[in-house]
Amino acid sequence: MENKIRALRKARKLSQEELAKLCGVSRQTINAIENDKYDPTLSLAFKLAERLETTVDELFVP
Repeated sequence: MENKIRALRKARKLSQEELAKLCGVSRQTINAIENDKYDPTLSLAFKLAERLETTVDELFVP
């Protein structure tokens, strides 16, 4: 599943560490999601979408 997390995160000038702290996960988790190595839980997907000011549907592309 592809995602737009990296682009949206950079557009908001957030580091992986900052986004991770906002979502309550590790920087490694954000890195793995951005590199399509890990699919987040539904709960985490909603947190990411909220912090990046978008919807889950816009954030992830099947």
